[in-house]
Amino acid sequence: MTTAACARPADIHPLPRTMTFEVDDWSILARCWHPVALVRELGDRPLGVTLLDAPLVVYRAGDSIVVADDLCPHRGVPLSMGKGDGQTVACAYHGFRFGEKGRCVKVPAHPDSAIPSKLNLRTYPAVERYGLIWTCLRPEGNGADIPPMPHWNDAAFQQINCPWIDIAGFAGRQVEGFIDVAHFAFVHTDTFADPENPVVPPYKTRITPDGFEAEYRSSVGNYPIGKSDRGRPGFEWLRHFRVHVPFTATLEIHFPDNGRLVIMNAASPVSARKTRMFAPMCRNFDKDLPLQDVYDFNLRVFEEDRALVEAQKPENLPLDPTLEAHVMADRSSIAYRRALRTMGLSQFFTA
Repeated sequence: MTTAACARPADIHPLPRTMTFEVDDWSILARCWHPVALVRELGDRPLGVTLLDAPLVVYRAGDSIVVADDLCPHRGVPLSMGKGDGQTVACAYHGFRFGEKGRCVKVPAHPDSAIPSKLNLRTYPAVERYGLIWTCLRPEGNGADIPPMPHWNDAAFQQINCPWIDIAGFAGRQVEGFIDVAHFAFVHTDTFADPENPVVPPYKTRITPDGFEAEYRSSVGNYPIGKSDRGRPGFEWLRHFRVHVPFTATLEIHFPDNGRLVIMNAASPVSARKTRMFAPMCRNFDKDLPLQDVYDFNLRVFEEDRALVEAQKPENLPLDPTLEAHVMADRSSIAYRRALRTMGLSQFFTA
């Protein structure tokens, strides 16, 4: 029997024991690709993560990365409690060892006996992209649907992976906040925005096959507060948002002198009430500056956003346009909610 035949596939994934989503919504979201970890945080030890209420284990098996249910099929102990050696992961309870594609390769109590296929793990596809590990609980493809990121593979750009941040809120609310352009002057005045410049010039959205995009031009800069010497009076800042439903958006900011900064906001739905936000970035300027400065600044920005997302009521994202008030500056929010409705998601998007 081949290794591929031994591993139990993800196409019949049972619903998580504890569900915070409506079943139909979960089924739709489970067909999408989501990031679950930074590649750099995965060493020899197994890593426990959660996606859509489903506990998963991520471990290295030689040159490949395995994503599987975080559950030993023998007696139900989380494999993330076990030990890894870069080739396999061993259960902490009885030492059963699992390798490539989740196949059980060792039962210490019976080293000479054949290993039944029932001991193999239920696995999911793992794709490395933008320094992140992506997976899908009910895959219908090979990763082609993972959102694109402009300039990531451009040799003129520096690639940066900021540490992830956990948010006690729904992924849809977090993404909507990322694409909102009217909150700068009220939320980000300690980091980059001007409290005296709250006006949102007119802008439009354009539907794309995976969501929508919007180009927003204004005089609001993107340099950190205190770096005014690096600005340019009268410069028109262009922010190009690309939204890939359900929970990923990229922002490409056009700086002076043809500088470009791209930020991917990849909101991974741990549950309907918790989001792990990953933020790979790339830029073609300031490439000699310490990465820790980038980490620190962007953490401050996202912490400002987090406070608001965690306070929003209702905690879910109302997709019915009549349930919350809207103004002209909310065109991106309106387009985002419309795109989520097009996916078939429910009006409130959570249980």
